[in-house]
Amino acid sequence: MRIVIASVLSCMLLVSCKDSGEKCAFIPETSSVKINLQFESLEDSLPAITTKPQLVHFLTIHPEVRDLFFNRQNYPSDSAFINGLFERFTNPHLDTLLQETHRVFGNGHDLKSEFEKAFTNLKYYYPDFQPPRIQTVITGLESDLFVSDSLVIVGLDYFLGEGAKYRPSMFDYMLRRYNKNFIVPSVLLLTSIDSRFNKIDLNDKTVLADMIGYGKAYYFTKMMMPCTPDSILIGYTRKEIEGSREFENLIWSRLVEDEVLYSTSHLLKQTFISERPKTIEVGEQCPGRIGQWVGWQMVKKYAETHPDVNLPQLMEMQDASKFFKDSGYKPQVVKVPGKEKA
Repeated sequence: MRIVIASVLSCMLLVSCKDSGEKCAFIPETSSVKINLQFESLEDSLPAITTKPQLVHFLTIHPEVRDLFFNRQNYPSDSAFINGLFERFTNPHLDTLLQETHRVFGNGHDLKSEFEKAFTNLKYYYPDFQPPRIQTVITGLESDLFVSDSLVIVGLDYFLGEGAKYRPSMFDYMLRRYNKNFIVPSVLLLTSIDSRFNKIDLNDKTVLADMIGYGKAYYFTKMMMPCTPDSILIGYTRKEIEGSREFENLIWSRLVEDEVLYSTSHLLKQTFISERPKTIEVGEQCPGRIGQWVGWQMVKKYAETHPDVNLPQLMEMQDASKFFKDSGYKPQVVKVPGKEKA
C-alpha cells in the first residue's frame, strides 16, 4: 500500500551528531556484511518524454510507478490517465523541478550510499534481510514515498527543501521535514513499524501499547542509522528535542495525572500520540506526538537495563505493560501546572 509520511512524522532539523552534541548509538562491525542494492534513477526519464507512445512505453516497463505512485486506479480510463500525465510532463515548469532535483541530489550517489549503509546495518541484525529495490522519480509533486518489503519509490521533488521554487502544499510544521536528509530515516521508520520486525499485540488498545510500538520503531531506526540525531528521527527541532529532555519529568507527570497509559480513549490517543504541531495539554512549547517520544525513552531504558537482549529479541516483545514495568522507566512525578488542588 502507498504510505504518505505526512501522517507519520512532522518535521526535521538538519543537524549532524557533532552539531547536536548527541553520541552515536552502537555502530556494528559490518565489513563482512554484503548487500546488493538495486538503485534506479528515473527522474530524467519522464521529463524527456515528448510523445504519448513514449509515455505508455515507460509506464509499461515500470508498472509499479504507474500503479503505486501515479495511482492509475484513480482515473476513469487509460486515455484520461495518459492524457493527464502527458500534459504534466510536457509542462515547461517541470524543467525547473528537474533542474532543482539535480542541484539538490546530484547524480544520486549520496542518497544511494545512505541507503546502503542503513540496509547493511539492517542485514547485520537480520541476516535474512534482502534490501528492497530503490527507484527515484519526480512526479510534479504528486507523491512522496512508497515503501514495501521489496520496493521503495522516492519522489525526489517532494524533498527539495527550503529555497525550492515549488514545494508541497501542507502546514509549515510538516513541510519543514521535507528535505533530502529525511528520506532514508523516513523509509527506515516506515520499515520499522511493519509487522515483519515490530511485533505488537493487536488486542492491546491502550495508549501505552501505541507508545511502546512507536518507541520500538524509533529505537530500531536509530540502530540502523546510529549517528543520526534524535531530532531528525522523530521530526523535532533541536529546541523541541532539548525541551523534551529538560522537561521529561513534567511530561511524564502529565501522563500520570491524566491516567493516560492504560486508557483506551481515542481522544487521549489524539492528544498524546497523533500528529499535531504542539501538545498544548503539557505546555505551549511541547511538540506534538509527545507520547511517541516518551515511548522511545521507555525502549531506550529497557535496552539500557537489559544489555543481554538483542535488537530482534526486543522487537519481538508484544506485552507492552510488562515491557514498561521491566524497563524501569520512572521519571520523577512533579506538580503539574493546572492540576493544583483548590
